[in-house]
Amino acid sequence: MKDTNLKGEKRTEDFGSAGSRRLLAAGRIPAVIYGKNDPVHVSLDAREFQNKMRHFSESTLLTLKVGRKSYSVLMKDFQENVMTDSIVHVDLYEVTKGETLRTHVPVVLEGNPAGAKFGGILDQVTHELEVECLPKDLPESIIVDVSGLNLNESIQVEQLLIPEGVKLIHADGLTIASVKGLKEVVSAPEVETEGGEEAGETSSEE
Repeated sequence: MKDTNLKGEKRTEDFGSAGSRRLLAAGRIPAVIYGKNDPVHVSLDAREFQNKMRHFSESTLLTLKVGRKSYSVLMKDFQENVMTDSIVHVDLYEVTKGETLRTHVPVVLEGNPAGAKFGGILDQVTHELEVECLPKDLPESIIVDVSGLNLNESIQVEQLLIPEGVKLIHADGLTIASVKGLKEVVSAPEVETEGGEEAGETSSEE
């Protein structure tokens, strides 16, 4: 079971770049909680967050405890220093119990398609879907069973089994996954003339 609990410390001043650098040097990550109310500036333990965040997605409901107050939040965005492979800032969105929210949920394919027995290749076209629901109904992912897909078949969004209380925001006819057959690419052989010369060339002798 994934751990979705985090501890934060409230920041009351020095929200600029200099303050952020000092936090990072001290092993903490600057973060902001957005929502209906004014933004709340906090800091997160860098080691704890980076160890846990690999199990998070945009649809993972997190509990962030700051002092005596707990926030139910979604991780909306983060900034990363690619040179040091470290997180340098996190944006969190506070959700309110009983109020509808809109976010993206990953699509997870399950099963081995029937068409794979005949050389078919499974192609996942859509990797996430936008959903609208109450926080209590928010799914971690949308599971799609692809075991019944044969060669040159696909699954459209309208065919998905969506959890109760969840509404998909999507374009009609959106393809989730398909199974395609392998196509051999055959190079055309060079054509020679009767005199043994390749087509397109002429003899230098008349």
